[in-house]
Amino acid sequence: MKLDFLPLDKLYVDKANMRFAKRPPDVSDILPSVRKRGILQTLIVRPGDEDRFGILAGARRFRAGEIVAAERADADGQDPEPFLFPCAILEAGDDAAAVEASLIENMARLDPDEVTRWESFVRLVREGRSPEEIADTFALPVLAVRRTLALGNLLPRIRDLYRREKIDAATVRHLTLASKARQRDWLALWDDPQAHCPTGWQLRGWLLGGQAISADHALFDVEESGLALVADLFAEQRYVADPDAFWTAQNAAIEARRAAYLEAGWSAVEIIGPTQQYQGWEQVKTPKRKGGRVYIEVRANGEVVFHEGYLTRKEVKRIERGETPEAAQARPVRPEVSGPLQVYIDLHRHAAVRAALLSRPKVALRLMVAHAIAGSPLWRVEAEPQLARSDAIAESVETCRGETVFDAKRRRMLAVLGFDPEAPTIRGGHGGHGVVGVFLALLDLPDAKLMDVIAVLMGETLAAGSAAVEAVGSELGVRMADWWQADTAFLELVRDREVLAHIVADVAGATVADANAGETGKTLRRIVADHLAGAGGRAKVEHWMPRWMAFPPSAYTARGGVGTVAMRAEVEAALAAHVPESQPQPLAA
Repeated sequence: MKLDFLPLDKLYVDKANMRFAKRPPDVSDILPSVRKRGILQTLIVRPGDEDRFGILAGARRFRAGEIVAAERADADGQDPEPFLFPCAILEAGDDAAAVEASLIENMARLDPDEVTRWESFVRLVREGRSPEEIADTFALPVLAVRRTLALGNLLPRIRDLYRREKIDAATVRHLTLASKARQRDWLALWDDPQAHCPTGWQLRGWLLGGQAISADHALFDVEESGLALVADLFAEQRYVADPDAFWTAQNAAIEARRAAYLEAGWSAVEIIGPTQQYQGWEQVKTPKRKGGRVYIEVRANGEVVFHEGYLTRKEVKRIERGETPEAAQARPVRPEVSGPLQVYIDLHRHAAVRAALLSRPKVALRLMVAHAIAGSPLWRVEAEPQLARSDAIAESVETCRGETVFDAKRRRMLAVLGFDPEAPTIRGGHGGHGVVGVFLALLDLPDAKLMDVIAVLMGETLAAGSAAVEAVGSELGVRMADWWQADTAFLELVRDREVLAHIVADVAGATVADANAGETGKTLRRIVADHLAGAGGRAKVEHWMPRWMAFPPSAYTARGGVGTVAMRAEVEAALAAHVPESQPQPLAA
């Protein structure tokens, strides 16, 4: 590094400066000093093009100098003496070091807004710096750096709203829970003056279907349970994606804890459910040896609180009068129907109802759909989570034609059923009314609407990558070219050069494929992309479909490892074993 004085016309704001390409900075606070004394603090610069120097730190001082130089020229009416800036000149080269210099100087002088800091951190990451290295450089916690980088997963317009302080940090944090499609839904509400746009803590409930349950409240091992989780990109909080599955596991854990308390010698364990209130003001601390019981308070947000060793005030007074703890505790009222008698009644009613269902298949169908939607102790149906390996894959699926058409139909059916139209699925979207509530709603639907509900429900619960998809797609004659076209995410995922050569032959012909046999995968992908887009002077290819995606699918090589082809083999085996009803059955020996 060396020091020198450089004139105004030899300087410009470098692209590595965190204030590059922004609106002119506010220099009103330093302008009087520059007018009186000139530039006293050194600018940090590096050699640029045409014997000029790029400013890495000091853009505000440079702007103030420009203003003062122009004022002097106007006042003198002639060319004034050159306006000189004291400069520390760095060596040319390392872009990451240049960005760091700009950030360090600016953060020490005038804290930038968080979005501007994100833009600079992203440039450092692209230059090879890790979050840990960035944190060390600027004496920041690693979590603070990751939090700033997480803003990159938001739509640009949301970042801009945050930059302009139109939305607060809590709202931004909750939006990092959302997919890009969900973020667009939120922006639509923001733009609609007639709609209520949720922000802050209300936004979390809106994103999670109204019930935000923190994974921290689980009494069971969340990781081993396989429970689907949604985490904000600041990695500070995780929420369960399926409340029904959470409560199934949580209730089992509560019952296990209850049994453990009883085995440990507590006189009684009482569970206070989410719809009840634990009346702590009526309880008196009482040890186990004096008959104290345990109250397990289960809250609606999934949290469970254990109150060990309590009795009611009335019970304590009875004990003080000399009654035993057992006598002090109120005796349970003898039920009208004994346990065995209740089982007898239930089984006979069950037998009568299911026999009656035989003559009412329409009612049975609606009852079956209600079970699939709401679940029961004997039914467990899950919606396909559509988990993607990357954001690019997730966004490609969320914006494809098939998903758009399906989501529009799903929203209409949610409204028909009286569910929250913003619920992510019909399955589990029953609003807490359970099988009975859903069954009664379905009884009011005409057959045509019921079939629409069934179609959406089946689509939600159809397992991706299964043989069922292959069987249904072939039966329906699905033409994938009507629903899909190659995008950047797809082309980036095709890395096998042998496969790429076959694809080039598909879209460009064998002659082009042979001529480019020795080219890199990047070049082969560019040839395919140009043909599909009709760019680069290449003939446009319409409705191209890779062999793996068609119904029925096929492979490009004999190496195997194509999931759709394997599923097709399962379907063909089932077809070979299937005997149509019209075909005579073999007689028994």
